[in-house]
Amino acid sequence: MLELIFLFFIIGAGTGGELCISHAMKALGEVHDFRPAALLQFAWRAARVGWMWVGIGLMTLAFFSLLAMLSMENVSFVVPVTALSYAAGAVGAAVFLREKISPQRWLGVLVVCLGVTLVWLSRR
Repeated sequence: MLELIFLFFIIGAGTGGELCISHAMKALGEVHDFRPAALLQFAWRAARVGWMWVGIGLMTLAFFSLLAMLSMENVSFVVPVTALSYAAGAVGAAVFLREKISPQRWLGVLVVCLGVTLVWLSRR
């Protein structure tokens, strides 16, 4: 049961964090100047975007949940099962970021989910 809770945090918080950071970066725009002073200025602007901090917090929660799950399960189980974050990412991108996802990508997400199902069933 505890493994399911950690899995939920890994997938939910990790994907939520990625979506929040993506939202923040889209608001900031692309980096065009890679000189150190310009990069520091960009980092300062990014640090003032609230979505960036929400994303960092969520990704931190996901990371520590991953560490906890790895302390309980084999890495050969944990890594494939956390691939469900790809499905969550595609759904989140479509719903929250309004990204258009091609049928080929949805097919790829389905293949990943089938693979995760096989790994999950091998656990028992």
